[in-house]
Order: sequence, then C-alpha cells, then structure tokens
Amino acid sequence: MKLGMARGEVCLRLSVILFLVLTTCLVAFDTQTKVVFLGIQKKATYNDLDALRMLVYVTSAAAGYNLLQLCKHSTCSRGNLKGSDMCVAWISLFLDQIAAYITFGTNTASVGASMIAVKGSEAFQWLKVCDKFTRFCIQIGGAFLCGYVASILMALISTISAYRVFRMYSPKWFLRLKST
Repeated sequence: MKLGMARGEVCLRLSVILFLVLTTCLVAFDTQTKVVFLGIQKKATYNDLDALRMLVYVTSAAAGYNLLQLCKHSTCSRGNLKGSDMCVAWISLFLDQIAAYITFGTNTASVGASMIAVKGSEAFQWLKVCDKFTRFCIQIGGAFLCGYVASILMALISTISAYRVFRMYSPKWFLRLKST
C-alpha cells in the first residue's frame, strides 16, 4: 500500500508540474498584435494585466516547489517517521496546502480580472478587449483551465500528505504518536 501511494504521489506531482508549466508557458508566451485605429498597432501580452503577471510568477514558483518535493521524495527513506522526519512531514503538509491555496487563489483572481477584458465595463467606459484579441483571450482561457486542473491535483497531493502525517498518530489519544 505504501509503495502504491508513493507512486501515486509521484504521478500526481509530475502531472502538477506539467500543468503548471503549461499554464506558465500559455500565459507568458501569449501575444497578439492588432491594428486598432488608423494604422496604430496594439500588442496584447500578459504584462498588460497585473493578475496575469502574478499568475506567471505563482505558477512558476509552485512548479519549482513540486519539483523540489519530487526530488525530496525520491531521495528520502520510506520508513516510519520519527523525530525530525515527523517535523519534515508536517512542513511538507503545510507547504503543500499553501501551494494549492495560493495557486487556486491566483488563478481565480486572474479569471476575475480577465472578465473585464471579456465583458468590458460600461460604468468605466472600458471596451471589450477580447472582441479584438480573440486568439489571445482563448489561449489565456486554456491557461486558466490548466491552472485549475493543477490546483485540483495539488489538493489531492495535500490530502495524501495529510494522510501520511495523521496515520502516525494514535486514534485513541489526542496528538500522541503510535507506539512501534
């Protein structure tokens, strides 16, 4: 059972890294140039919206974190957790949860900010940008989808980390380690 769970976590982390790198690349390398008025060209990039820039930074950092966890997972022993290993397991649990929450939150904030580009705002007299930069907006939408898939997978990894930590405690005594 332990080996199967370890393989599952490795597969999940590899999938997360793939989706996070895909999200980063789709957003960071997405540009489209259009003529807007009388020969004036406007180039749409992720730098035009701060939320998209933050999405690139956060997904890059989360992919790096998962890569480090993958390296740690392949080098550490898979015995019982005691002493400092228990501390490492708790830290991994908290970092897994933080990575999942921050990635989900950043992705959601980027979707919210991007809705202005899709719908515009009559109150502020902001025009719909996605009418002119259709390919750019579709590619950003694909990046959001990849980001949400990565967030869901990171939530699954977080549950595996939680299981790994809490199975070491006694079911009868509050916060007391099982005797070996």
